[in-house]
Amino acid sequence: MIKYEPDYFGKKGFTSPKSLKRKVNAINAGTLDEIAEKLSTKKEGKLFIDLESLGYTKLLGTGKVTKPLTVKVRSCSKSAAEKIKEAGGQILIESEELE
Repeated sequence: MIKYEPDYFGKKGFTSPKSLKRKVNAINAGTLDEIAEKLSTKKEGKLFIDLESLGYTKLLGTGKVTKPLTVKVRSCSKSAAEKIKEAGGQILIESEELE
């Protein structure tokens, strides 16, 4: 084997199929707070934002949240959930509902 194919040994790893990789389109909570008035509709006195329909898949916790927002998103970080709750808002996740 070494005589006829000296490069056979030493190949490392493999490449994952592209179908297994998920694309994450994320937005920060601070950015969401800044543009909330433009993107939202009012429901029960809170601003309702459907991030899934806007093409975002994850909510991250960077920035400050000053308005009570109700956000529908596929996933979010713990810090983003805490900041939204502290501002009097709510996060709706696909599989479960955080209050």
